[in-house]
Amino acid sequence: MLAQAVTPPNAPWSWATLLLPTLPWWEMALRGVVVYIFLIVLMRITGRRQVGMLAPFDFILLLILSNAVQNSMNGGDNSLGGGLVIATTLVILNWGVSWLSRHSKTFEGFIVGRPVFLVRDGKLQEKTLLAEKITHHELMAALRAAGCTNIEHARHAILETNGSITVIHHDHADSA
Repeated sequence: MLAQAVTPPNAPWSWATLLLPTLPWWEMALRGVVVYIFLIVLMRITGRRQVGMLAPFDFILLLILSNAVQNSMNGGDNSLGGGLVIATTLVILNWGVSWLSRHSKTFEGFIVGRPVFLVRDGKLQEKTLLAEKITHHELMAALRAAGCTNIEHARHAILETNGSITVIHHDHADSA
C-alpha cells in the first residue's frame, strides 16, 4: 500500500509530497470509477450528438466537465502518484468498457447505442429528431452534404452511433 504523505503547508519540498498520494490508492481508484460511470450515463442521456458532432459550446462543456469532476476524483490530492493512480484506473476502466462493448450486444447498446432513422422512406421522423436533439438545420446540412436538396430526395437518413448522419438516396436504393 502507498504510504500517506502528510506535510505541513510551509514544509520544504520532498519526494514524498511529490510522489505519494494523501488518500489511499483504492479510494482514488473508486472515485475514478464512480466519476467515469456517472459521465458515461450523463453523455448517453444528453444524446449522441454531444459526442459525435461537437459544436463550440459542446467542446466548452466537455472542458468544464473535466474541471468540475477533477476534485471529486482526486479528493484534493495533487500528488504525482495520485494522478498516476487515477489515470491508470481510467485507462483500465475504458479498456474494460471497450472489451465489454465488443463482447456483449446488450452492453454495447447501452454504452454506444444503435443507429436510428431520422428520415425513413422520405418521411421526416420528428419524434426521433427531438429525442436525439438534432435540429432541422443540422439534418438539412447533412442532406445537402450528401447531395439531397430536400427531405423527399433522401430515402433514409440515419443517425449513426458516432453522431454522423448517413444519407441513402432514392435512386441509389432503387437501383440496388
